[in-house]
Amino acid sequence: MNQTDTPPPADSAAQPVGRVILLTTSHRVAPGLLSWPAWQALHAADAVLCADASHPQLPYLREAGVRVEQAAPTAQELVEACAGGRTVLVVATAEGDRALTDGLARLAGTGRVAMPDLELLPASYDLPGARLLDLVQVMDRIREECPWSSRQTHKGLAKYAIEEAYELVEAIEEGDREELREELGDVLLQVVFHARIAEEPTDESPEEVPFSIDDVAAGIVEKLIHRHPHVFGDDSAQTPEDVRAHWLRTKAEEKRRTSLTEGIPLGQPSLALAAKLASRVRTAGLEVPLPPGEGIGYELLTLALRAESEGVDPEAALRAAARAYRDAILTAETR
Repeated sequence: MNQTDTPPPADSAAQPVGRVILLTTSHRVAPGLLSWPAWQALHAADAVLCADASHPQLPYLREAGVRVEQAAPTAQELVEACAGGRTVLVVATAEGDRALTDGLARLAGTGRVAMPDLELLPASYDLPGARLLDLVQVMDRIREECPWSSRQTHKGLAKYAIEEAYELVEAIEEGDREELREELGDVLLQVVFHARIAEEPTDESPEEVPFSIDDVAAGIVEKLIHRHPHVFGDDSAQTPEDVRAHWLRTKAEEKRRTSLTEGIPLGQPSLALAAKLASRVRTAGLEVPLPPGEGIGYELLTLALRAESEGVDPEAALRAAARAYRDAILTAETR
């Protein structure tokens, strides 16, 4: 038997091996807001270590009477610190202490070291949407430090919002989930970018009141709650048609429009514009004759109104046909 095959001493199994607790926290949750099991472990540990002297949790731990030692032990040193059955808790840094965890894994893999019990204890968790805070923070820094981003305006970025929206629609129609995730991120970036620009007062329009992404989110939250009384209020809705009726009624109360055409952007694609106008007319139960005229434009208008009446999106239908035409072109090119 060579040296590497030598088993641990016979009495090592009888020695208490102790316990290592790796405590993780989320920087997206306010410091000090830790779970009850985390506080119990912090107070019960024989030693609490943290390599980062500026860790945001440290002031709160010390205020709670937890003695924290600034130390960055190696895996071997940490195992030795647990000798005799001691519990050592390590408050993980923002980077996650990868060197330490990899070192512990290597020691355990040798089979020659009596390893302490290892426990990963999350002290705070990210709530859904927490990474949006990271996006806002990154966007803020880019706006301040990037030579290109710092000079952008709402008007200058408008074309990108249109492009990203089209790319999102294409990902949806192609059924590509990975592309869908990416394009949703690109659309979200446009929202956050415009909101960041809106925080800054402009010399051209000093009377305009700045607003932030929080104001944008607050506005849509208020709108969603108001337009879903069957979810957040006392109304009831049993079918999608009931929900649509609620939505249209509350929207009409909010907008106080004097015409069905108000709020319809004329700059959208022409087929979509025709379908939107037709949808408004149909919903209102209004009889509107087709305008007199001849030519392709009026023929396309007739087709768009027919598609809307049959529940077909004319833009999507034409895109599908155009893709088929593209495939036919590719086929012809290969001959």
